[in-house]
Amino acid sequence: MTITVDPLQASLEAAAPTTRCRILAAAERFFREIGYQKTTVADIAKTLGMSPANVYRFFDSKKAINEAVVERVTREVEALIAGIAVAPGLSADQRVAEIIRELHRDCIERCKDNPRIHEMVEAAMSESWGVCRHHIDRIGAALERVVTDGVRSGEFQVEDPAVTAACLHVAITRYCHPVLVSQYPNAPAPPIDAMIAFLLRALHEPARTNARSQAKEPVESI
Repeated sequence: MTITVDPLQASLEAAAPTTRCRILAAAERFFREIGYQKTTVADIAKTLGMSPANVYRFFDSKKAINEAVVERVTREVEALIAGIAVAPGLSADQRVAEIIRELHRDCIERCKDNPRIHEMVEAAMSESWGVCRHHIDRIGAALERVVTDGVRSGEFQVEDPAVTAACLHVAITRYCHPVLVSQYPNAPAPPIDAMIAFLLRALHEPARTNARSQAKEPVESI
């Protein structure tokens, strides 16, 4: 049986990775310069010398482009956090503290140095885009890795590393969530070093059985 290959389709498939990268690079440039809300698919297409219809061959919507750019931005900090999680020569305590500080620093720097990119990430977090869910999961996995290592080495006294890592992640949200950092910079919160010290003490605290379960059953009166 003879299979006929559409030359145009074959050409598009061969060029897809390169074209997708060009689209994302152009989109990120526009997002940094004028903001993603003001950027249109027509703007991106024009700067690349193609039609909007051609852009839609690679991304089915502007939202899809936005999500891909957010993923490019967040992957950088994810790689950094993943590296800290397995850094040789650092105790589990030091790795937890460093992860928290780096997440906070990344959020603060993006807010100050790249406000329009921060705006895009902020909106993505608010709208719960799938790519942001994946980002949260990857950071959570790094924290769980460190907590598990800490339990294995005897540094941490916790029963469930996965639950403990989730608690850590929630506890530091105030310091690394784009909306909270950019819109409520003066909201009451302990200094980050104080929060880190508090969380590390909790990780070292032996699990305690519920006091009620330890109490003796009362003797029934006759």
